[in-house]
Amino acid sequence: MRARLPFDRVVLLLQGGGALGAYQAGVYQALAETGLHPDWVVGISIGSINAAIIAGNAPERRVDRLREFWEEITAPAMGFDADVVGLFERGEAARALANQVSAATVACAGTPGFFRPRLPNPWFHPPGTIEATSYYDTRPLKATLERFVDFDHVNSDNCDTRLSLGAVNVRSGNLVYFDPGTQVIGPEHVMASGALPPGFPAIEIEGEHYWDGGLVSNTPLQWLVTNTRVTGQRMPDALVFQVDLWSARGEFPRNLAEVATRQKEIQYSSRTRAFTNFIKLLHKVEYSVATLLDQLPDEFKQSEEAKFLASRAQRHAYNLVHLIYRPRGYEGDSKDYEFSRVSMAEHWRSGYHDTIRTLRHPEVLERAGNGEELTIFDFAGDRD
Repeated sequence: MRARLPFDRVVLLLQGGGALGAYQAGVYQALAETGLHPDWVVGISIGSINAAIIAGNAPERRVDRLREFWEEITAPAMGFDADVVGLFERGEAARALANQVSAATVACAGTPGFFRPRLPNPWFHPPGTIEATSYYDTRPLKATLERFVDFDHVNSDNCDTRLSLGAVNVRSGNLVYFDPGTQVIGPEHVMASGALPPGFPAIEIEGEHYWDGGLVSNTPLQWLVTNTRVTGQRMPDALVFQVDLWSARGEFPRNLAEVATRQKEIQYSSRTRAFTNFIKLLHKVEYSVATLLDQLPDEFKQSEEAKFLASRAQRHAYNLVHLIYRPRGYEGDSKDYEFSRVSMAEHWRSGYHDTIRTLRHPEVLERAGNGEELTIFDFAGDRD
């Protein structure tokens, strides 16, 4: 059953982060159990895959389909995951080693239903061929997406959840978003959003090639805000859940391994908090402009300047809820391609419990004031 909210729309924004994407699935499970089914889900990279599974299935089937997908791509090999469980009692060093072995296995052999290494190596393929441009073949993902996502439903006028997917045009370098409102969405659009080079090949769509949208911005929040303004659309009152897999904040690294980890965190967090502060200021300016325009004499409202400002001024309530994955001490720079079943379950549980803790705060689901303020929630310090 859908929760009754003082908002017109529930939006779910899903960042990229590879194997960490199971965290987003856990977040969605908690939202679904609370009756918070999104009207609009926007994804980049692994976030696009989760988003497509959510939008491409009926609400009552989404959690099951997400779990089936994540269990398939993290299928245990040779009982390795069973051995990992015993390492919990041996401390973080033992677990870190197990994660490194798991990540190395994925790097060498790929992961089921997702990607596999190119044989022969791309350096042995002729220049100009798609095989010469990536280390892995992602064709297994196409068949997987076709099994887990009902693309006819995604593109149907009756679809209850809008889907948007971020990718970057390789030739122009521009970030674009695929959306059923402008084109028919298929598995290739999801794959394009997650085509991170040089690991994965660019995906060709209508004569153009696309890479992972995270190369430009790994956080869909910026597009959500700027898109509604550039197009002149009026953003309705919205409850927005921003689910990030990389934390912008972290400790100063102590060695080269930690330098690599911290580099990824900074690069792929896409400065979520900094941009959040910017849109908070922008929201305040828009509200103030709208209020001032109401006070203008009618003759001034007809000026071109006033009409332009009126087209940009907005009044709406906006609750922005941050849910950001915080890695454990034994996770290193390979955590985004460490696809063990044990780690997947950990990430899923973290997303679920972080969301449950956040929703214990009733103010998250309440419309604050008259739309003058953008209300931001981040309960990162609430972990038990």
